[in-house]
Amino acid sequence: MTASVARADNRPSPRKRAGNGAAARDAADGVGLDALAGHAGYAVRRFQIWIFQDFIKTLGEVDIRPTQYSVLTVIGANPGLSQMAVAKRLGIERARLVHLLDSLEQRKLVKRIKSKTDRRSHALHLTAQGETALAKFKRLAAEHERHVEAKIGRENRQHLLRILADFT
Repeated sequence: MTASVARADNRPSPRKRAGNGAAARDAADGVGLDALAGHAGYAVRRFQIWIFQDFIKTLGEVDIRPTQYSVLTVIGANPGLSQMAVAKRLGIERARLVHLLDSLEQRKLVKRIKSKTDRRSHALHLTAQGETALAKFKRLAAEHERHVEAKIGRENRQHLLRILADFT
């Protein structure tokens, strides 16, 4: 059985009456967000969610998440960096990076080489397989960036990147 629920835009929204939570999820459509209008943090977070969802969908065939892509790209551009340098530069908690590197190492994309100058440290490098994979990941990431551009427009995307450059 379905019923109509008024939405903020006054259009009816179908609502299922089921014991499985469907009514509660559909009721969320009617929640007004006017109180959050003008909050940059909220808008940026919603856009980030969309970006991550599109990234994950676009790179789904290769099973790479945004953080993994960032780590691989930085290692590829800076071979020999320490784990600490990557964690610090990308703002990733050290323990989380270790776990992430473990998974990339298991996939034979990254290798750790003991530092010659510091026994506690490892230099990070892409494997040959990692270099090949990263080239494919970059092609797919470029497709994702085209999706972003289609969503917000070329000029807005370029402007957004200029604004956000101060935070990288």
